Formats: sequence, structure tokens, C-alpha cells
Amino acid sequence: MRILILGDIVGRSGRRAVADHIQTLKARLSPEFIVINGENAAGGFGITEAIYSEIIDLGIDAITLGNHAFDQREALVFITRVDRLIRPINFPDGTPGPGAALIPTQDGRQVLVINALGRVFIDGFDDPFRMVEREVDACPLGEMADAVILDFHAEATSEKQALAAFLDGRVSAIVGTHTHAPTSDHRVMPGGTAFVSDLGMCGDYDSVLGMDKAEPVHRFLHKIPSSRFEPSKGDGTVSGVFVETDDETGLAKRIAPVRIGGALEQTIPEV
Repeated sequence: MRILILGDIVGRSGRRAVADHIQTLKARLSPEFIVINGENAAGGFGITEAIYSEIIDLGIDAITLGNHAFDQREALVFITRVDRLIRPINFPDGTPGPGAALIPTQDGRQVLVINALGRVFIDGFDDPFRMVEREVDACPLGEMADAVILDFHAEATSEKQALAAFLDGRVSAIVGTHTHAPTSDHRVMPGGTAFVSDLGMCGDYDSVLGMDKAEPVHRFLHKIPSSRFEPSKGDGTVSGVFVETDDETGLAKRIAPVRIGGALEQTIPEV
């Protein structure tokens, strides 16, 4: 299976970049399943129902979230009536919405998408290792799922690498999100799981993590805010990875970086 996984959409610049470039990526890569992180899509904080629909209408199959999942309060309601929006599985009991979803491809295969939050530097959540393992055991790769994709929304690369080692051979791909900076450690691990510490963001890289530079710089200099953070409005880069899996096992055969548009060096793998 050919899978395209894209990083955190940050504000209007990120949404515009995805809208501008997704058809090119589809034409070049022919993905059979597309996942994107949408937790910063609405002004940098959360997601609205209108933006959810806008992203899905581009042909995206699943949208994952993170620690800003419910910054837009309407998400607490509409997440219960849509079927392709996935919040972190280790939110407290009673949190609305699913932490995992089994989503069909156009040809009828089943992809399990899981979202989880790290706990290093992000306090207050349940153990992602055990909660993800429980989900993977309940829907095994190669039996109930043709592919399993985990978006691990975490700060620490050590935690991301440790979870990847823990699950290697049991999921198709583990991709890190949250830090908004693409890492170059993409690889297929010994057990057959594709991994990258962070996908990077879909947004304006002439910024501080997708935000206009002035306010973050001010806060580092003066230790007090002068205004709220606002997403940078320049040309956005679409950043992520392309994964190919084995049709028999569901494990990864290949992972390659994807970057198009904006400020970063462009790369689209050959298929």
C-alpha cells in the first residue's frame, strides 16, 4: 500500500499549502491512503468543523490531533459525529471522540489509524505505550488491519524512538509530530516498521514553529508576552513522508521524505 503522511497543519498558510500541492503529490505518488495532523489548523490552535470538512474534501482519509485537539471548543461536539477525526488515545476517560479508527481505502482494505500523546514535557496523560499496545493487540496488523499508522504527538525524540522500538514489527509506520521541524532519521526499523522522529509541519517555515516571529522573539528576550501568537502568513511548505508497505504483511518496505512548496529544499520520491 502507498501511504502519504503529512505533518501538523499550522494556520491558513498550512491549509493553503496543502490545498495548493495535494493534487501534485497525488499525481506523483498515487497514494492509496493519506493522513494529516490537523491540531493547529485553526489559527494555530485546534480545528473547527468547517476546516475539518475543507481538509477531508481535498481527499484526505484521516486527520489526527494532539495536545491542542480541543482548543476550539466546537471540536468537543463535532468530533462525535464525524468518522475521520482522531484525538490522542491517552486522553482521560470520558474525552469525546475516538483515539483510533479503522478506515477503509477506496479498494476496501482497512487502515487502523492511532493517535497518541507523549508524556515527556507534556504532563497529565495516560501511558501511551500500554494504551497503543492494547489497540494494536485488538486489531492486529495482517489480520484485521492491512496497515497500522501511529501518529505519536510528542516533544522528546527519546520517547518517540522508544515507542517505535516497543512496537517495531507490529505496526506499519510510527511518525512523530508536534515539534514542527522535520527530522532526517526516517528509516525502516529491523522488524519492518517505518519510523521518523518528526514529520515537520505544513506551514510557513519563515517563522517560529509556524508562528509570526515577532512575538516568540519578544518572549525570549523579555520573558513576558506582548500579544498573542499568530500564525505566519507566508508561503507554506507541505512536509511529511511517503511509506510503501508489503501487501502480504502490512509492514513497511520503504519510507522517504516529502517536501513541496515554501522555504525548504524540495523532495518528492520516485515511485
